Amino acid sequence: MRWFDAEPARLAAEQAAMAAVAPELVWSDGSPGGCWEGLAPVWPFPRPRPPRLDAFLAGRRLRLGVLCSQAHPMAAPTLWPLDPEPGIAQRTVHDWHVNGDGSLCLLQTAAAWTGAELAAELVVKATGWFLEFLLMQAGVVQAMTTGGIANSDQLDHLLNPEASSSPEDPEAGSAG
Repeated sequence: MRWFDAEPARLAAEQAAMAAVAPELVWSDGSPGGCWEGLAPVWPFPRPRPPRLDAFLAGRRLRLGVLCSQAHPMAAPTLWPLDPEPGIAQRTVHDWHVNGDGSLCLLQTAAAWTGAELAAELVVKATGWFLEFLLMQAGVVQAMTTGGIANSDQLDHLLNPEASSSPEDPEAGSAG
């Protein structure tokens, strides 16, 4: 039996949370554990959006796959950046917060997912990953932050088209 057939209330909670955070992600129960696929939100954080964010993004959006396993919700979903898709080189350097298989490293420890969390919470982190990914690609920062843009405004000032001429933020670090 699939988890969402066994736990319809949890599925309803997951779907409601995802619709609130990322309405452009669409649920499908076609895979064994179900998944969402579509565009991640541009700015799902509870702080003011940087004024030059749209110009920085220049129309770029994160297309994301959120794959639940049969063990969901006890096992965290796997988030896959579908566009942009990290290259092999980015999968081998810890600074990019990408696992070797191309999925995102969004939890610092396995214990960070207890089963009480909802998949939408990881989508917020994935949006932060995308913004840091763009900053790294532009050479603005050399490594992604430990806590991520989702939890800190320390890189918000770099989210503008002129960021490529800004020095790396000294608070950036590597973990993921």
